[in-house]
Amino acid sequence: MGEVLALVETRLRTALGEPDARAAVTFLGTDRIEVLRFMDGDLVRYATLGMSAQPMADPTSALADPVKGPRAELVLTVRGGLAETDKVLRPLAVLAATPQVEGVVVAPGASLDVGEPLWPGAPFSSVLVAESGGLVEDLELDHPMDPVRFLPLLPMTANEAAWKRVHGAQALEERWLIQGTDLRDPLRRSVNLD
Repeated sequence: MGEVLALVETRLRTALGEPDARAAVTFLGTDRIEVLRFMDGDLVRYATLGMSAQPMADPTSALADPVKGPRAELVLTVRGGLAETDKVLRPLAVLAATPQVEGVVVAPGASLDVGEPLWPGAPFSSVLVAESGGLVEDLELDHPMDPVRFLPLLPMTANEAAWKRVHGAQALEERWLIQGTDLRDPLRRSVNLD
């Protein structure tokens, strides 16, 4: 477990630079989850560290495989200085603990909801999990372990989350793209869904 997390942290530092802050959260019955903050000009990037320590298990499996299975960490990017986005640390840790707590596999296209604003005044309580391989490259591990994927999180308003449940993740992403939505704006309004 420690060896995987050391490799993950090295990959994050290589891709994003040195973190300027980190916080750790432990939930009863789960492994410790850290959230690292990286500054990049006017952008603030938050990355989880700990979610990939164990592979995510298919909830329909009778036994969880301790070696094989998908592994991931979460990455959220927002514009700094517009909102109290550092308060997202606990909600991010909650999302990263979801596979251990609820026995789900977090994958691209999934919606994750914390049931409260991601930070004070945020119009978002949920996120869309996007495809990995962009900002931080997947981290290959020794066989037979699956690679660690660094999954970007795209904040969704309640209306967008409801619309996504009906029309799907790809349709929502296309709607954002067509309308030139700044998904890094921590105060943005819901995209036009008519």
